[in-house]
Amino acid sequence: MSAELANLIGGILILADLAIRIAALIIVPRDRKPTAAMSWLLAIFLIPFVGIILYLLIGNVKLPKKRMERQREINGMIEQRAEGVDLGVEAGAWPSWFETITDQNRVLGALPATGGNRAELIGDYQSSIDRMAADIDTAERFVHVEFFIVAFDDTTRGFFAAMERAVQRGVTVRLLMDHIASAKVPIHKQTIAELDRIGVTWNYLLPVQPFKGRYQRPDLRNHRKLVVVDGLVGYTGSQNLIDRSYDSPKNLKRGLMWQELVTRVTGSAVTAINAVFLSDWYSETDEILLTEEHLPVADVPRDPSPDALVCQVVPSGPAYELENNLRLFLGLVNAAQERVIITSPYFVPDEAMLYAITSARFRGLDVQLFVSEIGDQGMVWHAQRSYYAQLLRAGVRIWMYPGPYILHSKHLSIDDDVAVIGSSNMDIRSFNLNFEISLLVRGQPFVAAMREVEEGYRSVGRELTLEEWQREPASATFLDGVARLTSALQ
Repeated sequence: MSAELANLIGGILILADLAIRIAALIIVPRDRKPTAAMSWLLAIFLIPFVGIILYLLIGNVKLPKKRMERQREINGMIEQRAEGVDLGVEAGAWPSWFETITDQNRVLGALPATGGNRAELIGDYQSSIDRMAADIDTAERFVHVEFFIVAFDDTTRGFFAAMERAVQRGVTVRLLMDHIASAKVPIHKQTIAELDRIGVTWNYLLPVQPFKGRYQRPDLRNHRKLVVVDGLVGYTGSQNLIDRSYDSPKNLKRGLMWQELVTRVTGSAVTAINAVFLSDWYSETDEILLTEEHLPVADVPRDPSPDALVCQVVPSGPAYELENNLRLFLGLVNAAQERVIITSPYFVPDEAMLYAITSARFRGLDVQLFVSEIGDQGMVWHAQRSYYAQLLRAGVRIWMYPGPYILHSKHLSIDDDVAVIGSSNMDIRSFNLNFEISLLVRGQPFVAAMREVEEGYRSVGRELTLEEWQREPASATFLDGVARLTSALQ
């Protein structure tokens, strides 16, 4: 190669590098949180060519325009169906702060708060799947199933058998599963073969199939978990439809087992859970089922007792313009007057959430966080650890759930009568990149049951102290800081 050609190539590379940096300064900060923008800019400036390729692949947190428009269309359908319907709630019966939060949720997610509900918590892994299967055995019209991960194994065999019996009775069984997450399971081919054999109508959520014209940022995933039977019984929570080892050789080698929490719901809130499924079904299949047959708004039995619960389903994800779940959590933490108790397997809050949590402690509230002592995802686990010192210094009590269990439950409770349970972690990914479902519940019986679950976590775990944390080696906390920085690459 001649010296002139080498100089020319070198000059072109220098100009390209400069152009990338200038373009990044203009494009990256647009409509992006400062922390995320700074992380992307740092990556692009340090490793410009690699950084720009990563940005082009995963820099856009929103779905294609067509999918965004479809979500707005669905929201309009839901709002129209809910107009003029008796929601089973009395105007002025709630504290004003709770009413404003439910108003916010309805503006963002379209689904209203409803009264006359009942909900129970199920913390035993196999029991929750068995209860779902038992309810499927009562189905007369339809069964709707949606999970981040679906697998046919010894743990879920009874669930699949219940779906088969439902199909044989003439019941329509529809199932949605996240494409990437489910396809990664080693027994995925056996799973879809079994679904086909028993006659379940199934589809992938957010498929990454560019040669079929179905593509979006590959790490935008549908993380929801729900089951609906005839519109009368619903389930949601943290648990996937898979063995508690996730059928992973790596997890089996480490002896890891997932600890979950699921809620079984009856009442009009089931209609809202079903609306989330039908929204996803329409988005993936173009089939509109938001009709009276599949979404009975007025005919769902209500609990008239004083212990009946007010519930509101809050969907969130990249098809929405704003972070519905983050705004819900912020509203609740800021409204709390006595205590805030958070359980999250992946705790990587953004700045607003971290300030809300520590501010609650500075206001004198009892603030507690339950997390796993060990992690299954290295970078997320280290990013989570990077917040411990700041939380402990603020007076937040941190409880560590012991291995070999991964505490995968996801719930938040404030004071004595308001709680949230669902699929959403308290992390940046769940706020921005994942489709999630959260169930807001107001009612002392439900929160009392959640307090019992939290006490169970304490009884088997241990409390992390600031003194203990300050003895952590510098090498570990260095990795924590690096992981925290990369967690903002949204």
